[in-house]
Amino acid sequence: MLSSLGFIIGTTLMYSTPLLFTSLGGVVSENSGVVNIGLEGMMTFGAFMAATVGYFTGNPWLGFLSGGLGAGFLGLLHAIACVSFGASQVVSGIAINFLGPGLALFLSRKFFDGATMTYTLSIEMKMPKYFNHILPEGTFIRQVLNQDITVFMVFSLVFVIWFVLYRTRLGLRIRAVGEHPKAADTLGVNVYRIRYLCVIFSGVFAGFGGAAMSIAVASNFFQTLISGQGFIALAAMIFGKWKPQGAMIACLIFGAAQAMVIFIGGTALRVPNEFLSMMPYVLTLVILMGFVGKAVAPAADGIPYIKDES
Repeated sequence: MLSSLGFIIGTTLMYSTPLLFTSLGGVVSENSGVVNIGLEGMMTFGAFMAATVGYFTGNPWLGFLSGGLGAGFLGLLHAIACVSFGASQVVSGIAINFLGPGLALFLSRKFFDGATMTYTLSIEMKMPKYFNHILPEGTFIRQVLNQDITVFMVFSLVFVIWFVLYRTRLGLRIRAVGEHPKAADTLGVNVYRIRYLCVIFSGVFAGFGGAAMSIAVASNFFQTLISGQGFIALAAMIFGKWKPQGAMIACLIFGAAQAMVIFIGGTALRVPNEFLSMMPYVLTLVILMGFVGKAVAPAADGIPYIKDES
């Protein structure tokens, strides 16, 4: 019993980590007033960049950072379209969701002899597990805490983002821009600069989420690696009411759903694989139907800001 519980908790932490990185990116962007539904595309491209750079350099940390930078570039494109040109944030996000996977598959064919997946990483090329040789074998605590370093990074990042948003001057400006950009502008806050910064960092965090999938959870990038994880992260952000701590709770719920799928699949219970595969996505729909009407986004979220030059 204790062993099964340890497996479920450990698997929950592992699968909630990519979602939480990406969801935190959505929290940052939308608190500044820019809707980012392009998280899926950013996450996919970040996963490809991390696996590719990690394979060719043999350094998982360079791969992880490259995943963030690659997706941050897509965040920059989203910011240019939505902040500078006032384009529809939904349309731009949809375009990013096509561009990210398309660019990943195109580059994959170029770098990996026409294949739509990267080569498999060795254990040394994956993100390290620092407790691997410290915790005793076969114990409950090992099952829970023997995680990739990305797990500890993302839960630390929750506190950092909460602190920045609610305890610093920068966070106050971010939230002011997301609620009343014109009022913030009259007080000397550069609305465009704040939104650019937040949208780019949103891409970087989504890239970290993709990297956590390709060089921590998995061992390579392939076409269906992400397959809706970015949209689940978006749903987690909404369920969490655009707050980092709320997004964390939601991502843990989604991670637990995935852990239960794996746990049930490994038992003697005769549950069809198709039913198990759709469980996380059904949970996403149920949560959105039950909570989206009760969650209130920042007042200026999704509304382009055009500075009055008069």
